[in-house]
Amino acid sequence: MNEISIRIINQSNNQLPAYATPGSSGMDLRANITDPVTLKSLERKLIPTGLLMEIPMGYEGQVRPRSGMAVNKGITCLNTPGTIDSDYRGEVKVLLINLSDEAQIIEAGDRIAQLVFVKIEIAHVELVQELNQTERAAGGFGHTGLQ
Repeated sequence: MNEISIRIINQSNNQLPAYATPGSSGMDLRANITDPVTLKSLERKLIPTGLLMEIPMGYEGQVRPRSGMAVNKGITCLNTPGTIDSDYRGEVKVLLINLSDEAQIIEAGDRIAQLVFVKIEIAHVELVQELNQTERAAGGFGHTGLQ
């Protein structure tokens, strides 16, 4: 397993993100709010974490939903996965949406998302007039008959 070092400024009263188990791929992000936030049904809000980070070049941070929030409250992240670029130095915020039929409350310190660090590759884009052919060709959504 490859390890990288992430430098973090923590402006919240929450603990730093950490892996819950040795096999975890994501670290929990917590809400840095002073008052509870109510998310009405189908409402979306940007929730601050109080974290600023320095991610090494060649990596990105991905903000992903927490399965517990989804199954228990119907809350998930929009723009998933959200990307934290290596040159971003602002506060990490999480865009949450309530997909349940009832209002849901986010409390200070609640685990609202998970953060996964991923190695990235930089692509060289080349303009061409034709592409190599494959058996699939241009078959898109549902082309295999699976729905």
